[in-house]
Amino acid sequence: MSRLPKPRVIPIHAESPGIGHKGAKYDCHKCPAYCCSYPLIEINKRDIARLAKHFGLTYKQAETRFTKYDKGEKSRALRHQKDRHFNSICMFLNTRTRQCTIYDARPGVCRDYPDVPHCGYWEFLKFERVQQDDPKFIATT
Repeated sequence: MSRLPKPRVIPIHAESPGIGHKGAKYDCHKCPAYCCSYPLIEINKRDIARLAKHFGLTYKQAETRFTKYDKGEKSRALRHQKDRHFNSICMFLNTRTRQCTIYDARPGVCRDYPDVPHCGYWEFLKFERVQQDDPKFIATT
């Protein structure tokens, strides 16, 4: 009989929705949600169960509705939606407000990102906004 891997403890940071890592030196409210544009937002069984509970669905319904299987990575990932800035973005991002619509039920990878006080994209975005002399400029490269 094969053993199941030990569940990974997912830390929940004491922060306001959408602000970012505790002690962060960046502000997610001023970002177009670059991290939500990653092509593969990996999700595990625990994350699917959390989404199922959040939406009042069965595990299988949540898995089918919200995830896709990535053959190359041999893992489940969140589905995407079209986006005007990044072409494709997490299906749970509100594309108007650029905020997560499932913040309390977000996957572990989102809870952990970034796991340092600095966000590289935020630093790049601040630099580009100064260079462009536009406080709302969105760098998509």
